[in-house]
Amino acid sequence: MPSRTNRPLRYRQIHLDFHTSEHIPGIGAQFDPDAFVATFKAAHVDSVTIFAKCHHGWSYYPTKVGAPHPNLARPDLMGDMVKALSAADIECPVYISVQWDERNARLHPEWRVRSATKNRFDPDQLTAGWHTLCLNHKAYRDELLEQAREVVRNYETQGLFFDIVLTPDCVCAECLATMEEQGLDPESPADRLRKDEWVNERFRSEMSAALREEFPDLRIFYNCGHIHKQGPQRFTPYSHLELESLPTGGWGYDHFPSSARYAATLGFDFVAHTGKFHTSWGEFGGFKHPDALEYECAQMVALGSKCLVGDQLHPSGAINADTYSSIAPAYARIEKLEPFLEGARQVSEIAILSAEHFDASGDRNHVSDDGAAQMLQELKLPFDIVDRSARFENYRLLILPDAIALDEETARRLADYIRAGGKAILSGRSGLDEAGRPLAALDLGIEADGPHVGFTPSYALADDAKLADLPESPFVMYGTARAIRPVGAQVLAEVVPPYFNRSYKHFSSHQHTPDDPDAAPLGPAITEHNGVAYIAYPIFSMYQAYGQPLYKYLVRGLIERLMPHPILLTDLSSSGRATVTHQPERNRHILHLLFAAPQVRGKAVPAGEGRTRVMEMIEDVQPIGPVSARVRLPRSPSRVYDALSGADVAWQEAGNGYVAVSLPSMRIHTALVFEGTA
Repeated sequence: MPSRTNRPLRYRQIHLDFHTSEHIPGIGAQFDPDAFVATFKAAHVDSVTIFAKCHHGWSYYPTKVGAPHPNLARPDLMGDMVKALSAADIECPVYISVQWDERNARLHPEWRVRSATKNRFDPDQLTAGWHTLCLNHKAYRDELLEQAREVVRNYETQGLFFDIVLTPDCVCAECLATMEEQGLDPESPADRLRKDEWVNERFRSEMSAALREEFPDLRIFYNCGHIHKQGPQRFTPYSHLELESLPTGGWGYDHFPSSARYAATLGFDFVAHTGKFHTSWGEFGGFKHPDALEYECAQMVALGSKCLVGDQLHPSGAINADTYSSIAPAYARIEKLEPFLEGARQVSEIAILSAEHFDASGDRNHVSDDGAAQMLQELKLPFDIVDRSARFENYRLLILPDAIALDEETARRLADYIRAGGKAILSGRSGLDEAGRPLAALDLGIEADGPHVGFTPSYALADDAKLADLPESPFVMYGTARAIRPVGAQVLAEVVPPYFNRSYKHFSSHQHTPDDPDAAPLGPAITEHNGVAYIAYPIFSMYQAYGQPLYKYLVRGLIERLMPHPILLTDLSSSGRATVTHQPERNRHILHLLFAAPQVRGKAVPAGEGRTRVMEMIEDVQPIGPVSARVRLPRSPSRVYDALSGADVAWQEAGNGYVAVSLPSMRIHTALVFEGTA
């Protein structure tokens, strides 16, 4: 899918939140345009998203569609920002809040969402929280369009960021009527989600069509906090993608890599959102450690993304110098790296076929995807996450994690891919029909032998000659295996039963029952047939839940069997991350190595509705080394050097097309350039 604008996104962006209550006086009174711009320039910032309308429903310019904030000290605060930023060649996309608008929620209670279930989108009247508006009300959609037109007609902006386009499980009167018209059941969660998605798609399509007719080059993005893996057609109304993923704000450090590895396959220019906050959006006086920001931004560009750091402007309009002192080191690094980022594409030999794509729950990511992505990141094996529209033949290996209910067409395409020599790993439900039988089209060399093995947990016993680096004794599998028998497939590991399942009738020791050494195996745990491995356990969701390294080593062994000589090999530890990118126009490859291990520091961060969550954070990153790597390249490089310093790096041929390098030390991030390799 081609980009819809000729102007690439900039690499060093700020999202300047400004959700400001009418109960606060002197809004923008201390705004100083010179200090505003100078602070951004000193921090190497080249784009700032500023606010037309916030969640409180107030506008920050003399609008005739909405309502200016009643306590604006500068009648056109947004306009003053636009002038100052534009004069300094800093782009200024404009923010418009969509479904959170407290002013309209008071004026038009009939527009409010009425959720079918208790959730944060429909708080009670005595709760401090945003009261969500339903986009099934045409009068509100018309108002949003007119305000968007007003902004773009009157101000020099490159684009609009529409925030809070949600699926709030709404059953207001308008939504009930829509569901009746469409033959949907309001008591069905799946039907309510289908209706919400339809309402949102109508809003996005109508808005983009109207704006593009008048402003064909305008950037347009609709934010819901996650880039859902619903296929490229979902993003037709978008000009680019913005990946909201604040690691300390509830997304965690594993969310962004998965999101980016999907977004990169869609053909859009995209930017990633992190935050300067210690926690998340809306935190005043919270500062993230500069090491964390440096790592997060380096990871963004290593995965093909532009960078954005979220901030929140004080109601006074005074910009916070401490915030930008913490951002400056990260953006100074990115500015130096930009020549090695422009036009660079990920080199990925493995694709994870997304379980989220096949699951209509609407949740943020899927535990099976997360477990598979976590494994491959820890193994430093470059990969993409794809949906059913992907060209399977672009990859040496496909992974179908745990829960892929293949439709007939996708199963046929997968079978064609395998017959043409492609390799695959399937696990759990993936590759089976609704009755749990292996799909005939795939020829997995196994048959169903009942639904499940009957013991949870059970044990796996691997054949060391076929899967190395695993225990010689059975090891516990915290999941339920499918019951299968081989009919042509080679058995690589077997399911070993315990003496019995733990219950009130019989139990042994503190947890589960030990394996029974005298019992016969219950069937295969892992098989391989015609280049396809099948794991009877939902191993990727098991890894996401338990983090047992043996599960990762099991998958690593299968990958080594099916896909020898991967593009990248490195001794960077499992906490490290690595990617390889290709700049074809510049005839070079770039190896990105990253290391900054997140630690759980916050153990009871409020998460709303009386819940808490843990929080990972990064600080005080120390150098590590030596670190070595081998990269398999199309041809030997003419030169290898450090992208930041320009210093040459010694290299040598290592056989099988590999070029080997070794670094005495590294801190946070290193980008090595291999010239003349395309």
